Amino acid sequence: LSWICAMCKKMLFKINQSRLSAEVQSLKNPQSLSPSPRLEELREENARLKYRLNILKRSLEEERTHCTKSMMNINQRLQEIFGEAIRASCPDLDNPPLAVTPNQQPKFGDYQCNSAMAMAQMLKTQGVKANPREIAQKIIQNLPDNELIQKTEIAGPGFINIHLKRMFVSKLLTNLLINGVQPPPLASRKKVVVDFSSPNIAKEMHVGHLRSTIIGDSMCRLFEFLGYDVLRLNHVGDWGTQFGMLIAHLQDKFPDYLTVSPPIGDLQAFYKESKKRFDEEEDFKRRAYQCVVRLQSKEPDFIKAWNLICDVSRKEFQKVYDCLDIQIIERGESYYQDMMTEAVKEFEERGLVQQDEGRKIVFAPGQPIPLTVVKSDGGYTYDTSDLAALRQRLFEEKADVIIYVTDSGQGTHFQVVFAAAQMIGWYDPQVTRVEHAGFGVVLGEDKKKFKTRSGDTVRLMDLLEEGLKRSMDKLKDKERDKVLTPEELIKAQRAVAFGCIKYADLSHNRINDYVFSFDKMLDDRGNTAAYLLYAFTRIRSIARLANIDEATLRKAAETTEVLLDHEKEWKLGKCILRFPEILQKILDDLLLHTLCDYLYELATTFTEFYDNCYCVEKDRQTGEVVKVNMWRMLLCEATAAIMAKGFDILGLKPVQRM
Repeated sequence: LSWICAMCKKMLFKINQSRLSAEVQSLKNPQSLSPSPRLEELREENARLKYRLNILKRSLEEERTHCTKSMMNINQRLQEIFGEAIRASCPDLDNPPLAVTPNQQPKFGDYQCNSAMAMAQMLKTQGVKANPREIAQKIIQNLPDNELIQKTEIAGPGFINIHLKRMFVSKLLTNLLINGVQPPPLASRKKVVVDFSSPNIAKEMHVGHLRSTIIGDSMCRLFEFLGYDVLRLNHVGDWGTQFGMLIAHLQDKFPDYLTVSPPIGDLQAFYKESKKRFDEEEDFKRRAYQCVVRLQSKEPDFIKAWNLICDVSRKEFQKVYDCLDIQIIERGESYYQDMMTEAVKEFEERGLVQQDEGRKIVFAPGQPIPLTVVKSDGGYTYDTSDLAALRQRLFEEKADVIIYVTDSGQGTHFQVVFAAAQMIGWYDPQVTRVEHAGFGVVLGEDKKKFKTRSGDTVRLMDLLEEGLKRSMDKLKDKERDKVLTPEELIKAQRAVAFGCIKYADLSHNRINDYVFSFDKMLDDRGNTAAYLLYAFTRIRSIARLANIDEATLRKAAETTEVLLDHEKEWKLGKCILRFPEILQKILDDLLLHTLCDYLYELATTFTEFYDNCYCVEKDRQTGEVVKVNMWRMLLCEATAAIMAKGFDILGLKPVQRM
C-alpha cells in the first residue's frame, strides 16, 4: 500500500503538471478569458485522484492499526519511508538503491540512510552530474509525514543520519509489554519443509549429527514463531544393501526373531559383526544380497526383520532427541522407494537421461558432474532418493520453502539435484525457495576432527552425558546446590548442559568449523549460554526481590509511560526493539549466530543500563525498598521478554533460579 500511495502521488503530479501548465499558458492569452471547460474537467479529475489517494492512505493506516499487537520492524518501516522519498526525489531513476542501517555511532543518530552516494554514481553512468549531498537534501525534502522520525541530518559526502522520536519508541515498548513478543504479520502463511538430523539406521548418532540436529531445530523454531506452516523431516538412512547383511546376521543369531523380539542391546556392535562376516564369508555375502532382493520385494518376514532393526535404532535416536527437546517426523529413504521409479520415468520421458557404461545419468545445465539415477545393476542411488524426495515435497506437500541442513561437503550434490529439478520444470527459484544450509565440522581442541582418545567418532549420547556431569560440577563449584532444591538443581543442570552445547554451536557462523570445548561453553563470562542464562535469571529476580508481582507489572505496563531520558535507557530501549530486524535477517540468510550476537549485545546493554540507572532504591542500613522506578522495571521486563523468546528460538530452556 505504501508503494501504491507513492505511485498515485507520482501519477497525480505528472498528469496535472503537464495538463495544468498547458491550461495556465492558455489562460495567459488575453484572448481566452472565459471559463475553460477543460479546466473544470481537470479539476474534477484532480479531485477524484485525491479521493482515491486518501482512501489508500486510510487503508494503510487501518492496516497499521490492525497490526499494532505485532512488534514493528523499525528498519523495514524506515525503508518504506525512505523508499518513497527516494522515488520522489529521482523519479527517472530505475530501481534506485535503498540502504537503511542502524547507525554505528549513536551520537550521530539512531539509523542512517546511505543511498545518496550510490544514486549519484548511477546518475553519473547515465551522463548526469549530481552531488550526493544535494541528492540527500532532495530525499529529506521528499520524506512523507510519518510517525517515527524526529529529525534528519546530512553528514559527510551524503549520509543521512536519522533520529527517532523518543515518544514513539516508548509507545512501541508499551505495546510489547502489553501484548507480549508478537511477530510481524505475514503476507501469506507459507509451507516450509526443513530436512535435518538424518542419522543412519543401525548406526549410533555421533557428534557429526549434532550440528544438523541443533541448527535444523532452531531454524524450525524461527519459522514457527513467525507463523509459517513448518514440516520437520528426518530423512534417515533406512534402506539399502547394508540391510541385507543385517537381516542375514539377525536370522543366524536370533532364528526365532519372528516370534520373540531379539535382545539387540548394542546395535553398533551388531552392525560391526555383520560387516565383518560380509567381508570375510562368501556364503554370508551371497545370502546378504538375496536378503536385499527379498526385502525390496517386500516379503513379510523380511519387512518384519527390517522393522525390528529400525525400531532398535529409533529408540536410541529418541534418547538424544529427548535430551535436546527435538520434535521431528521420520521419513526415511524407504518412504520414497516407489516415487523413485516415477521420478526416473519422468526424466526418461523428457529425453534427459543418458546411458553411461550401464548406468543411467542426468546432466543438469552448468553442473560439472551428472546425477546417477539408476546404477548398472538396476538399483537406485542417493541421487535418485533426493530427487524423489524433492519432487514429493514440491508437488504433494506443496512446499514454498525447502531447506536441507547437512554438512557443507554435500553442497555440490544438492547444487546438482536442485539444477536438475529446475531443468525439468519442477520449480522456479524465483517463486519457490529451495536451499542447502551447509555447515562446517566439529573440531576437537587440537583443531582436528573431533574424536575420542582411541580415534573413534564421539557418540552423541556420551557427549550429552559428559555435558550433564560437567554442568553439575559447575553448579556445585558456585555452591548452587546449597541454595536450590534438588528438583531445581536438576532443572538447572539440564538447562546449563544442553543449553551450552546448543549455544556453542549456534553462536558460531554455521558455514565455519568450530572447536568443541566444554570449558569455554560452560564459562559464565563472554558470549556463552552460561553467561546469558545467569544474566536472564538475574533480570527476572529484580522484580521478585523488590516484591513486585506479575499483576503489578501488567498494570504498570498499561498505566506507566516508559521514560527514555537517560542515554542508557534510550540505548536499551532501541536495542530491545531491534529484535524483529534480527529475525528478518536470519530469515534471509539462515545464519543463526546473528541472534546469539544480538542476545549477548542485549544482555551487555542491559548491564550498562542497570549499573547506571537505579531500578530499585533501598535503605542502605535496613535493606528495605524505599523507591521503585517503575518505568525502569518495565525496561527490565521488556528485556527479559525478548531474551526468553530468543532462547526459545535457539532451543534453550532458562529456569527461574540458578
